[in-house]
Amino acid sequence: MAQPIPTRARASSGSVQASELPAGINIPHLSTSATLSTSPPVASPPNQSFFPGTSPISSTLNRNRLLAAAPKVLQPFQEEQIRILVLENISQGAVNQLKEQGFHVDFYTKAWTEDELLEKIGEYHAIGIRSKTKITAKVIKAASKLLVIGCFCIGTNQVDLPAAAAAGICVFNSPYANSRSVAELVISEIIALSRQLIDRGSEMRAGTWNKVSKGCWEVRGKTLGIVGYGHIGSQLSVLAEAMGLTVVYYDVIPIMPLGSARQVDTLEDVLAQADFVTLHVPELEETKNMFSAPQFAAMKQGSYLINNARGTVVDIPSLVDALESGKLAGAAVDVFPREPGANGEGAFGDELNAWSSRLRKCRNTILTPHIGGSTEEAQRMIGIEVASALIRFLNYGSSTGAVQFPEVDLRLISQKDESIRLCHVHQNVPGVLRGVNEILSDYNVEKQFSDSRGDIAYLLADITSVSEEDIARIFELISKTKTNILTRILH
Repeated sequence: MAQPIPTRARASSGSVQASELPAGINIPHLSTSATLSTSPPVASPPNQSFFPGTSPISSTLNRNRLLAAAPKVLQPFQEEQIRILVLENISQGAVNQLKEQGFHVDFYTKAWTEDELLEKIGEYHAIGIRSKTKITAKVIKAASKLLVIGCFCIGTNQVDLPAAAAAGICVFNSPYANSRSVAELVISEIIALSRQLIDRGSEMRAGTWNKVSKGCWEVRGKTLGIVGYGHIGSQLSVLAEAMGLTVVYYDVIPIMPLGSARQVDTLEDVLAQADFVTLHVPELEETKNMFSAPQFAAMKQGSYLINNARGTVVDIPSLVDALESGKLAGAAVDVFPREPGANGEGAFGDELNAWSSRLRKCRNTILTPHIGGSTEEAQRMIGIEVASALIRFLNYGSSTGAVQFPEVDLRLISQKDESIRLCHVHQNVPGVLRGVNEILSDYNVEKQFSDSRGDIAYLLADITSVSEEDIARIFELISKTKTNILTRILH
């Protein structure tokens, strides 16, 4: 059972996104005023204005009606500017998106070590990372102000998710935005491996002319085996079939195939049939060293392995053995059990992984520095998705799309409403809502929603017509309940 953690009341202020507003309404940053445009909507005929007629009374009524529907810019109780730490060269678009909300953003291109995080994390309300920065339980304990973690990538194994949830810290990621980029990389690797492009290119750079066709193949008519038929695997399936490949796939659950792809019952069925085997599974205890000597022995003679999933899924020394023996004709590896914290010459050496030099000597082997999702398009979409989730959580308390946190949301408070929003993270035990509602019984609760996940529960409640004294009283009483983990009030 999660234990109570000292209360931290942090909220944020920010501008409302244009996409959330009705046409003709513009709410400046940190302002509750609105300007009115009389430009007609795009779909309106030329003779129809946004507000029909010229009556001042009519215009005022329409304006008030729209202002009532527009979302209110919430301000924090116990005001303090939100500070966000952004690491690992996250998209500048995402950084700008956060800054536009009025947040203070500190941006760094490199990953931080645990010691660096322990020294500075106590200053920040939010942090944005990719895959190399590790948010451990020790770091979370030191993060006295932290409200939310944004993982600007697919995976979240770099975060101690249970420890974050127990501290009332919400974690977001971007599970789908780079799917196309990874799928396209796999297609390029299939062709490059089948034509030995890496070896021929290296020979040419060394001045060697080696025009050969032995061991080089068309991909048309070959069989691609996909292990993990999720968003990446299914997109890859469609692309591969368009190139004339036959697709079989294995997944732990039955999944409807796209196109003519065919699901098989066991991993061994894939290995026995596939000329190319590509991995798209998460990093779990069950997938650790999922591919080692027995799996390579079960693959077809002269087949190829592609791993753009997680570095722990493949036992690299066993892969090297299979390549050196000729059992595999080639491999493409984009992820590794241990990866450098920053770019640099000599970073991927035997000091990091003892087998590195052996792997680098293997013929027809493509080695890339974890670039599966590293395209301008993918990073832009990841940046937008995760930054938007951080903004919604900090500004409005919405946890929709959270990785390990109860997903709770309420409709936005309108400009005309005199409401505050209570955001209360608490232990998931009986009687909590009764106690909270007793505290709120003297006030008008306009809307309320609660959900739980494991030992953690999260409540959002909008309360109308309360004074500053009322807000302070509500905050004090709820934050002192014995099941409280974290309480914020936005108003």
